[in-house]
Amino acid sequence: MSNHSIEIKPEVLGHPSQLFVLFFTEMWERFSYYGMRALLVLFLTASLMGENPGWEWTSEQALSLLGTYAMLVYLTPIIGGYLADKKIGYTMAVVIGALLMTLGHASMAVETPMFLYLGIALLIVGNGFFKPNMTSIISKMYDSHPHLKDGAYTIFYMGVNAGAFLGIMLCGYIGERIGWSWGFGLAGIFMFLGMLQFYLARPIFGTVGDRPEPSSSLDKVVTDEPPEIAKRNPFLPIDFALIGIFVVSALIYIINDPLSTIGGIKALDFNIAGLEHSNFFAVLAGIAFFVLVTIRILRYSPVVRDRMVAVIIFCTLTVFFWAAFEQAAGTLPLYTRDFTQRILSGTGATIFKVVDFSVTIIPLLIITWVLILLFRKTFTRISTSNIILAISFVIIWGLVGYKVMTELQSTETEVPVTWFAILNSLFIIVLAPLFSKVWESKYNPSGAIKYALGMILLGIGFAFLAFGARNVLPGATSAQLSMFWLVMAYLFHTMGELCLSPMGLSYLSKLVPPRMIAFMFGVYYLAIAIGNKIAHTFGGNIDAIAEANGLSYFFWILTFIPIALGILSAILHPLLKRLMHGVH
Repeated sequence: MSNHSIEIKPEVLGHPSQLFVLFFTEMWERFSYYGMRALLVLFLTASLMGENPGWEWTSEQALSLLGTYAMLVYLTPIIGGYLADKKIGYTMAVVIGALLMTLGHASMAVETPMFLYLGIALLIVGNGFFKPNMTSIISKMYDSHPHLKDGAYTIFYMGVNAGAFLGIMLCGYIGERIGWSWGFGLAGIFMFLGMLQFYLARPIFGTVGDRPEPSSSLDKVVTDEPPEIAKRNPFLPIDFALIGIFVVSALIYIINDPLSTIGGIKALDFNIAGLEHSNFFAVLAGIAFFVLVTIRILRYSPVVRDRMVAVIIFCTLTVFFWAAFEQAAGTLPLYTRDFTQRILSGTGATIFKVVDFSVTIIPLLIITWVLILLFRKTFTRISTSNIILAISFVIIWGLVGYKVMTELQSTETEVPVTWFAILNSLFIIVLAPLFSKVWESKYNPSGAIKYALGMILLGIGFAFLAFGARNVLPGATSAQLSMFWLVMAYLFHTMGELCLSPMGLSYLSKLVPPRMIAFMFGVYYLAIAIGNKIAHTFGGNIDAIAEANGLSYFFWILTFIPIALGILSAILHPLLKRLMHGVH
């Protein structure tokens, strides 16, 4: 048996109990991450006056900060994963990350500018330690049982969606109804409890996730690749120079954009070729990266070169997918708050209460059942960890009970803005098994077609929003549009995500030689990071676009670009098939 795996005992639902410790740890982390994210833009843009005052930032200011945060969240795991691999081990990296994120959420609950920025910085760094190393622990656990990995990751990602679902629902509800600080603080409480639960459960993981030894096999390159693929492509001085230009320019842009947008701090105030300082460095970073990728690809052997070109095409489509999809964190909450009719009464209110009660209680009952199964198998071994987990669920059930009773007693119902964000997780839980069956059947389409379907479905989702807002006049700051348009948008966006999102890492692992996997994973996460920043940079223009051309125009842009790229992906299918050289 591998030194990095554990004995697989089917204790809970056919898997080892250790998997479910990770399940609940990840669930609380996603609870805190999505709970905070659901509130951030709403808090920043809320009026200075009223029962629950915010900071009354413009949408451009709020989305500039969100964009930089979201971008860095996908970049720091590259560093955190490296440190865990080489220096501190996966377990310690997870504990450090969870502690930093706990402090980050606590800082944000103070609601002052200094503590807001400190909190976001702590969340970014903490996420870098936490995010890549949970999945790494699972990978090491199942080293000797690779046939069980797919099932293990499926269960694990159900924890991801359960956490997102509960976090958005409860942090969102508490933040909107009681106070933003309470919502941010609640996210921190569950991050802290998740950290304690994981830390106290370490004994059942044995040596999995321990600090690597100096002679670790991680430092060795072992390959049985054919010569035309195994040929090395070492980094040359020109490569390092381009990497330096890219990193410095990107960091200047990432930091300077929110500084100038939010605080008017123009640290590098100049204009080159019609580009303001921030945009100049963004363009320079893009050019440096494009040149770096091009000259490196040209030096590979023909088969690897072709496959790398296919990977770059997929990564480019990934940038545009997330640039549109991540409007869910920025402009869609603003659309929901300002332009959606959310006041229900009579039969409409009753139907909503029944639906809300069902989608709240049923998933929580299922997760609690899994918790009980875990207790039966592990309570004698990690009793303190299980007690912490039990306390977490007592708090959750108490909050859910408070929410349900409050809503049942009200005669008129106002649907929280954040409630709509749970639809993504809910639709994933419902639709993922169906999509998985199709991908495993004879009807499983190629990667290019999956990307095409994902982009087109995403565009159709925005078409519902654009059509729904067709009568909103330019310059209007509010409207009473039907919730139907939002529900349909989230449904089609989720179907697009299920088509495209799981494909990226899967095809990357198949197309890239094993020795290059870590580097190309970094490139893939960079693509998602860029997509997130573009999403909120473009989203920051929603007020200006709506003022000039109407709200519908903003969403028509987000309709046509993804659909056009989806059609392009389908057209590229024969070319991509040749470039992949037999990889399916």
